Amino acid sequence: MVPAPFRPFISLASALVCALIANAAQAQAPAAPPSWQQGRSGEQEKSSLHPFAINPTGKSAKELPVDKLKVPAGFKVEVWADGVPAARSMALGDKGTVFVGNRQAPNVYAIVDRGGKRQVKTLLTGLDAPNGVVFSKGTLYIAERNRITRYDGVENSLDNPPAAKVVIDNLDPNKAAGHFWKFLAMGPDGKLYFNIGAPGNIVMPTYREASIMRVDPGKGVLENVAYGVRNSVGFDFHPQTKQLWFTNHGRDWLGDESPNDTLHVVTRKGQHFGYPFCHQGDTLDPEFGKNRSCSEFSPPTLKLGAHIAPIGMRFYTGKMFPAEYQNNIFIAFRGSWNRTIKQGYNVTRVSFDANGKPKMEPFLTGFLTDEKADPPMWGRPNDVLVMRDGSLLVSDDQNGIIYRVSYGK
Repeated sequence: MVPAPFRPFISLASALVCALIANAAQAQAPAAPPSWQQGRSGEQEKSSLHPFAINPTGKSAKELPVDKLKVPAGFKVEVWADGVPAARSMALGDKGTVFVGNRQAPNVYAIVDRGGKRQVKTLLTGLDAPNGVVFSKGTLYIAERNRITRYDGVENSLDNPPAAKVVIDNLDPNKAAGHFWKFLAMGPDGKLYFNIGAPGNIVMPTYREASIMRVDPGKGVLENVAYGVRNSVGFDFHPQTKQLWFTNHGRDWLGDESPNDTLHVVTRKGQHFGYPFCHQGDTLDPEFGKNRSCSEFSPPTLKLGAHIAPIGMRFYTGKMFPAEYQNNIFIAFRGSWNRTIKQGYNVTRVSFDANGKPKMEPFLTGFLTDEKADPPMWGRPNDVLVMRDGSLLVSDDQNGIIYRVSYGK
């Protein structure tokens, strides 16, 4: 038996030994890879493919080959505003103010038109990935990483915005490293719809993650709308059926041609669209798809292309474009990185035949300069917004620019 006077020293020595063992184990443990590297095979660990960083301060339109942009005959594309760093999601105010959110910067911007000249105001600062923006009945709603807030009457006080009121909080309690940024849309039911992305490339999500949810902005009641949605940062409601349509990013590291990114429609609450078990409606995941069947899940309405990164989408409801564009979908393809030959980097039009079958064709092109280069582009479309005159705005977070597409004289 150890004499009592020596017991504290032995306890201290034991604690030190345990601490040294723990530190050594920690030092030997490999660092966790970034979330975008999850799912790589052993052969892919030496791959040079990687995501592309944006220009955080943006660029002046004068520095860019804007004349390379192409639209169909009869249409015109021009710079509408620059100096909007990391511009992504857009919303239109009652008085014509365009509100712009972003993923990488802590600011929300307001763009006002003064006699044909646009003025960019830094409306809000110090936010956490304020990607999602919606304007409804005089109120601006913003989806940050962890919460949704509202700013009542903000369009009347752009130089002195009101304090935020919290609609719902604690949306990212684990501070997930994956797809934490949120898109936001106001539904025809008066509820706010938003995504919570998967916390990595290919992982098992929690019941809240890899989903589209909605919240009653007055009551703060939260509901799941769709499950198995890996990462949707673009959705809209059909002008006639009022059904929710959304774009979705497929997983990475299954090859250049698989899986496709996709376009979906929600036909009933609680649908499951496959992630992480099934991709593009017909491809079982090599890990999570074991002993499962793709027939368990709702398939996409349209395959858009592998790693093409569809983001913002809107149904066209304006009157400026030709009649055949009515109720078509415009989708901003931010462009691929997890592909040897890059593709995307454009705005695509999805039209429907008499039977409702969709087909797609490029609408705004010219951002992609060399499909084999690193980087392969000079700009990246992110969101689209139909203006009251029927023109279409397109945001570009690579350069902090917003373009306007119009038709006719």
